[in-house]
Amino acid sequence: MAIILPTEKVLASEVNPRFLILFGKPKSGKTKILTGLPKCLIIDLEDGTDYYDALVVKAKTLEDLLEIRNALAANPELYDYIAMDTGTALEELVMPLAIQLYKNTPLGKNYKGTDVRELAQGAGYLYIREAYKQVIDSFRKVSKYFILIGHLKDKYIEKEGTESVQFELDLTGKLKSITSAESDAIGYVYRKGKNGSETWVNFVANENIVCGARPNHLKNKEILIAQSDESGNITYFWDKIYLK
Repeated sequence: MAIILPTEKVLASEVNPRFLILFGKPKSGKTKILTGLPKCLIIDLEDGTDYYDALVVKAKTLEDLLEIRNALAANPELYDYIAMDTGTALEELVMPLAIQLYKNTPLGKNYKGTDVRELAQGAGYLYIREAYKQVIDSFRKVSKYFILIGHLKDKYIEKEGTESVQFELDLTGKLKSITSAESDAIGYVYRKGKNGSETWVNFVANENIVCGARPNHLKNKEILIAQSDESGNITYFWDKIYLK
């Protein structure tokens, strides 16, 4: 193929985040706000949707996930958004694939274990990362927009003799940085307002919250995503994240 080098700026081809990560504390509204996103299928890995009316399918094993992925590939028109809830639980579900990837190598062909994380010197985490990426990529290929819901991990950091808490996505080691780097936006979900009536998504990166965004309309923004009135009726504002 002949390469043609550009002489002018190439215009942006995408506005909305194709791969969005949302993370936050337990009961911060992460799953609930997904129910207000039209044509969003929630793939529930932790039974977090039991109390909500939602487009939901549950998965307990890697085989379940593969069946769901194949069904989505056969019915591409059903959903505009696919949400995995949660990415933290997915790390456990990909173990069979990680084991198979290791067994495909000369070193691991006779492996009889059940958890590659037990391999010496942390060698097994490479296969966890590869398995995780393969599963995420397979769902991204069958969805227009993919959302990964994650738990929050507290990390204590020290700077100039002062200790503070940093909030970040709860994934293991390099898996966290690799997954985050491949996303288009990472938002921290939290509640505020009277009795927690407002749910916000923070895309403002700072020393205490690991988040951020590539799309200009999300970059360095805090966005009200859901608000409930005194009667419990909820209004969602997903059009602030996914522009029409």
